[in-house]
Amino acid sequence: MTTPTRWSVPEIGTKRLVGGAAVLAMLLRFPGMLWPIRPDEAGFTLVARAWHPEPDSLYGTYWVDRPPPLIALIKLSDMIGGPLFIRVVAALGCALLVVAAARTAYLVAGERSARWTAVVTAAVTTNTMIDSVAAKGEILGIPIVVTSFWLALEALRLLDAAPRKAILLAGGAGLLGMLAIGLKQNMATGLAFGGVVLLTSAVRKEISWPDFGRLAGAALAGAAIPLGLTIAWCLAYGVHLETLWYAVYGFRSHALDVISNESAGAPLGRARQLAIIFVATGMAFIIAWFLVNIRHAWRTHPAVTLAALAVLVVDGAGVVLGGSYWRPYLLGIVPTVVLCAALVAGAPGVRGRVMQFLVGIAALSCLVSIVGWVAKSASGAEPPTEIYTGQAIKRVSEPGDTIVVYGGRSDIVFASGLSSPYEHLWSLPMRGNDPDLSELMSLMRSDRAPTWFVGWVDFDSWNGVGQPKLEALLAERYERHGEACGDHPIWVLKSVERDVPVPDCEHPWRW
Repeated sequence: MTTPTRWSVPEIGTKRLVGGAAVLAMLLRFPGMLWPIRPDEAGFTLVARAWHPEPDSLYGTYWVDRPPPLIALIKLSDMIGGPLFIRVVAALGCALLVVAAARTAYLVAGERSARWTAVVTAAVTTNTMIDSVAAKGEILGIPIVVTSFWLALEALRLLDAAPRKAILLAGGAGLLGMLAIGLKQNMATGLAFGGVVLLTSAVRKEISWPDFGRLAGAALAGAAIPLGLTIAWCLAYGVHLETLWYAVYGFRSHALDVISNESAGAPLGRARQLAIIFVATGMAFIIAWFLVNIRHAWRTHPAVTLAALAVLVVDGAGVVLGGSYWRPYLLGIVPTVVLCAALVAGAPGVRGRVMQFLVGIAALSCLVSIVGWVAKSASGAEPPTEIYTGQAIKRVSEPGDTIVVYGGRSDIVFASGLSSPYEHLWSLPMRGNDPDLSELMSLMRSDRAPTWFVGWVDFDSWNGVGQPKLEALLAERYERHGEACGDHPIWVLKSVERDVPVPDCEHPWRW
């Protein structure tokens, strides 16, 4: 660890640069706020608005494999400013992320490291090749993870000068480390970092074992607070703890089985795209240069170096085990990038200059991506066809109508303004928890059958699960009633009369 008094107060120039980078990171999220709601945002909002916990259902009306703190945050944000206010929260989080990353780097290696780490954090977080629009668990969680890094290092810095404050900071680091898991269940890097830094510092006799015990105990007590509150909420509302476990963790292993038993073409294609973006954003180069210089990093900052390796393993495993390889997965690598830059960017000589050059590459990549994305968006490209489809159905619906979208496009459901009697708004939970579509077809045979049925995904997808029976049931109870954007079929119950929905699929979305 660093000497406590050496880097206690940053210079004015560093503060200004970090502040500017934080404001820029926040502002660069603004163009995305002008776009309509995205599928996950829509789904989380629908879950939050209909939240009604039951013993065997964490959220009641709808099912989602996410922890309650995330849905609670979505619900609170929606109550404050509507469904898109969560993007404002994410933008503010980006500013906090840059500040926390710079302070973490400052405590590790000083002024120069703090400046370059602030720049690279802002650059990789706002690179539009990853995702500059949607606010989900990744972008909401990483500021909390990196802030937990900061508090853990502050606790060690103040251990001798202010031991009581150090214990409080350690408790805060543990609390934030666990809170991040409440926003995205694989974001355990805050806990991993704090645990490894503490243990390594004790093993190397940088702190005494009694001090290790006090700080570790405080961190565990802090981590117990969000976990305890979540468990207490379940018990208070009668939700079985096994229901909580399955929704947060048990389903993930089930989901991997589902993905592995289906065609790997789409996930592998996204994995290749993810790898390309990983390189194009500069993240791969920054991590690689840290690994090349790991012996130097170990000689100068052994505890943080070992913790950075632990974070790299945890972050990398989160991306690989995610299975679906969506682009926002790369946001989970940002804490690793922060630590890699912090450990090397301030080094003297070639080591530091090369890392600074790579930070410049990341900043240039961010700038190019933003200019291209804004130019393309301002021209009105990429009509949000799912939103237009939902709006067209909304225009011809009547009170009491309901909807099911086969393929899990919750943004269509949201735009329609209708509720769904089927609990699965996402395709993967549908394939995992209703593998033969028996629940869906039982619903469609009942008096709760959805008024509208949109076939957004072909029935022969996912190995053709339930295809013949589903097609027969649609022929029996429904009639073809127009087309969604992209020539996707829309059905309506034969027992009702509705106008044909006609979405304007060619109209570009303009700011």
